[in-house]
Formats: sequence, structure tokens, C-alpha cells
Amino acid sequence: MPRKQVTIADIAKVCGTSTVTVSKALCGRSGVSEEVRAKIRETADKMGYVSTKSVSNKFDGVIGVLIPNKFINPNGSFYWALYNDILKLLKSSGISCIQENIGAEEESSLTVPNLFSNNRVTGVISLGQLSVPYLQMLKNHTNNLVLLDYYVPDAELDCVITNGYFGGYKLTDHLISLGHREIGFIGTRKATTSIFDRFMGYLKAMLENDLPVDPDWLIPDRMPNGERFERLEFPEKLPTAFVCNCDETAFSAIRDLKSRGISVPRDISVVGYDNYLISEISDPPITTIQVDSEEMAGEALNALFERVENPSRPKKTRILTGKLVVKESTRSIK
Repeated sequence: MPRKQVTIADIAKVCGTSTVTVSKALCGRSGVSEEVRAKIRETADKMGYVSTKSVSNKFDGVIGVLIPNKFINPNGSFYWALYNDILKLLKSSGISCIQENIGAEEESSLTVPNLFSNNRVTGVISLGQLSVPYLQMLKNHTNNLVLLDYYVPDAELDCVITNGYFGGYKLTDHLISLGHREIGFIGTRKATTSIFDRFMGYLKAMLENDLPVDPDWLIPDRMPNGERFERLEFPEKLPTAFVCNCDETAFSAIRDLKSRGISVPRDISVVGYDNYLISEISDPPITTIQVDSEEMAGEALNALFERVENPSRPKKTRILTGKLVVKESTRSIK
């Protein structure tokens, strides 16, 4: 039986710390004491942890990254931040990257990406959910394919995701701890597996506390194909808080509520997910779940390098857990 890949999450569990702290310690970033850094590195060595850079030293090829247009925001997005982290890691290892956007028409017509022409790429990272037929087409062109920030049940593909179920639960539980009992959810639940998992976490927290889930407070933020709405449609009667599936949606919710004269958090609390730039520039800054995009990028590259090195190894899902970051978009109503 092949030895289980040691992840940053495994090291964090042994050391009794967060994955963010472990990531910083192993990457030599600031924010970690020397004592903790030494303990983490010693533990990683004993557990047989292999860093992205170590694995990539054996890699000789070009990485392709596919991003659907529907997830690209001209003002920036979490996926652009994630893509930039992939680029930084590849650059530090001297590996080239080709990025290609996939339009809705290309996806529906199963158009083969240009990056496959002339065998230009050795492996591909799919960043942002693509349809099952499109993924099947990609699988027909390469065995070296990793899904990043989503998964497809029964697709038999490597993927790297965050624990959206736990994150959705944690956000809702935080609002409940502040006295909120009327809580809605903003996100088109079946648009992506990430949104659905976060909704299920929200639902668990509501049911666990015997709180009603009003259908009028379950608000879509995009078309089923992923195309975002320009404005969110709110009912006349609002809850006291909204759980949003991501920071971009939380930002839009705060903007659209403000246009109706509703202040966040004075009149209603709003939480998001990802903790990237938009959660900071928002007014007010958004309470959210922090996702370590650099760790996600590193895990995706590790999965891809390992797939290239060992094509027959079993496919696996790597799940990273984020942490709650409380900012200024929520308040207690106890």
C-alpha cells in the first residue's frame, strides 16, 4: 500500500496549531516565532513531509491553468489571487505556466483549450468549476488534471478544496452567538460544489439551533451557469443577518443594501468567505473565513507533480480548513 501523502493540515494537527502558521513556518515567512518554526520544521521532517519545491525539482514541463470567464471580475477576484499564488510558486521553482480563460460558449460547445495544441503543457489545473462534460473532454486530453476550489463526485480526479461545510457552519454559528435568530443565505446553491457545501453548513447550524429557514431569505447571486447578477434582489422583510457564499457576494450585498438605506452592521449583519482583498476594502470590512490561498496553490501543484511522477496512484481530495476572522460587518443584537 502506498504511503499517505503528509499534508500541512497533518502537521498542524500534530503541532496543535493552524495550517496558516505551518505554511508560514515552512515557507520562511514572518509571523511565526523561531521556537514554533523550529518545532514545525522538526515535525515535518519526522513525518516525511515533501514540499512543493522538493517535488517540483523532479518536474520538467509547463503547467496550464484554466479559469472560466464567469469567475473573473474586472475589479479582481479570489481566483486571480489564487492564480497569482500559483505563479509565484512556479516562478520560485523555475517552471513556466500558460493561463487560458474559458468562455461560456467554449464550455458548452466543448471546445478544446488552445494550451493543448502542440502538446504545450504537461499538466493542467482547473481553477473554478467547469461542467462535467467539459471535464470529461479535458480528461480525454490529459491524465494530469487537478481541480482547484471545487470537486465533482465520482469524477475520479485529484482536487484541492477548503472545508466549505465547516466554514458555512462556523459563520452561521458566529452569527447565532451574537444573538441572531433570523439568518438568510446568499448564493446560488447548485451553481458550484463550493457554494452548496457552504449552504449545507449554514443549514446544519440553523437546524441544530431549531431556527427557521425562510425560503424568502435564500437569495441567489448568479445564474445556474455561474454568471453573476448585477444586483441582488432582496425581499421586503429582511432577516437580521446574511451568510454570503463568498466575499464578492458579501461586498455586493452590502452595496445593494446600502442603496436601500440599510446600514451594515447597524441594521443587518453580513458575513463572507475567502478573506481576500475585497473583504478589507469593503465598507465596513467583512467578517469572513480566511482561506490560505498560497497553501491551496501549493497543494494543487503538489498533487499535479505527484500525478505526473506517478500516473497510476489513486486520485485523492485534499481538504484545507479556514478560520473565522471577525471584522466590522457583524454586531451583537443580544
